[in-house]
Amino acid sequence: MTHQGTDEDTRYEAVRSRDARFDGVFFFAVETTGIYCRPSCPAVTPKRANVRFFATAAAAQGSGFRACRRCRPDAVPGSAEWNVRADVVGRAVRLIADGVVDREGVAGLAVRLGYSARQVQRQLTAELGAGPVALARAQRAHTARVLVQTTDLPITEIAFASGFASVRQFNDTMRAVYASTPSELRASAPKHGRGRRTATPNAGIPLRLAHRGPYQAGPVFDLLEHEAVPGIEEVSGPPGARTYRRTLRLPYGTGIVAVDERPGTARTGLGAHPGGWLDARLHLTDPRDLTTAVQRLRRLFDLDADPYAVDERLAADPRLAPLVAARPGLRSPGTADPEELAVRALAGRTEAERLVRRYGKALDAPCGSLTHLFPEPAVLAAAEPAGTLGALTAALADRAVRLDPGADRDAAQDALRAVPGLDSRTVAEIRARALGDPDVAPPGLDAPDSWRPWRSYALNHLRAAGEWESR
Repeated sequence: MTHQGTDEDTRYEAVRSRDARFDGVFFFAVETTGIYCRPSCPAVTPKRANVRFFATAAAAQGSGFRACRRCRPDAVPGSAEWNVRADVVGRAVRLIADGVVDREGVAGLAVRLGYSARQVQRQLTAELGAGPVALARAQRAHTARVLVQTTDLPITEIAFASGFASVRQFNDTMRAVYASTPSELRASAPKHGRGRRTATPNAGIPLRLAHRGPYQAGPVFDLLEHEAVPGIEEVSGPPGARTYRRTLRLPYGTGIVAVDERPGTARTGLGAHPGGWLDARLHLTDPRDLTTAVQRLRRLFDLDADPYAVDERLAADPRLAPLVAARPGLRSPGTADPEELAVRALAGRTEAERLVRRYGKALDAPCGSLTHLFPEPAVLAAAEPAGTLGALTAALADRAVRLDPGADRDAAQDALRAVPGLDSRTVAEIRARALGDPDVAPPGLDAPDSWRPWRSYALNHLRAAGEWESR
């Protein structure tokens, strides 16, 4: 039996058992119905001979299949593989998710990756079954469906907010992907969803940020509360029911987001906890920033992680086993703004607060205690050019250090090490959180190779247990 056959047989078994651990890892389509689904779809399991498997929703759509209305396969967490991988495909997927193709086209994506557009197209198509345009199109369709079914925004506004170039292109895509017009999709939204359909200045755009498996929200919100910089962030409410709010600098405008804490679960194993979501609300000055804002929140809260793979590896270590058992699904938080994270990792919370007060850009419409955006590197480099902070902000401003979703992690680390005065522990923190590397061990941590490729998660287990001190 070929490796491919074995792999597909394993996938079919996941479909037969409705194993939600594989949601977002692959998709399956049924040739007799023309529908594609997530592995955990509750519908009757199709015959093996009628099933085709795809690495991405875009590949299924490109082969002419429509999204299942029952399991909504476009709403699953992204595959954890693309965040783990440091190669060009992983970097490309992260950039596409950040909206680069919508803003800069395939040519802009290729320039950021350092490859020709033809090379990027070939590599993505060979591995994912879809090129950058198709991947971006699938993402636009999902964003549009969420807006159609959860808000009262006008259909025309949704088309452009989702990244479509025209209303006609929007309508054609929605019919192809969902076999429905936008108006039909809105009419078919669940009643509880229609009751929430508000996108007013006060309510913002309501979102459910999906994750797979158990999610330990407490330690994530603990870290965010510990680090919160007044003016750009705040955490309110009692533990277990906190709300994290912050300002966002986005490609087309600014935003304010609120994300609610949800209690974690201690259950693990097949079928025990298929996943869940964090409730969020987004206020945007330009709705075209929606996709980018959502992806940055997903990176901040590490929502595309595969907790099953992480926990299985780390639980095999005697030191970590009791920590994993106590906090299954613990995440490794990232950041909503990589350059801001780099400056804060160096400066610390008190100094970051001073920088916000002195150099932060005031919001046109402050919201409670949220009054500013974190200052851009160019502003800081010009205002305070001396010392390590000046060297770092200058390097960020002139792109000598790149920390965007498509940055090469090793190249970024080398560039950070070249910044005078930047110590190795700060570099490690920036690599783990700004670049989303799941396998970073800071200096001074005894991290055996058996923890790889999840040493960043191991560190978070030690931190949550009080066995490692944050600075």
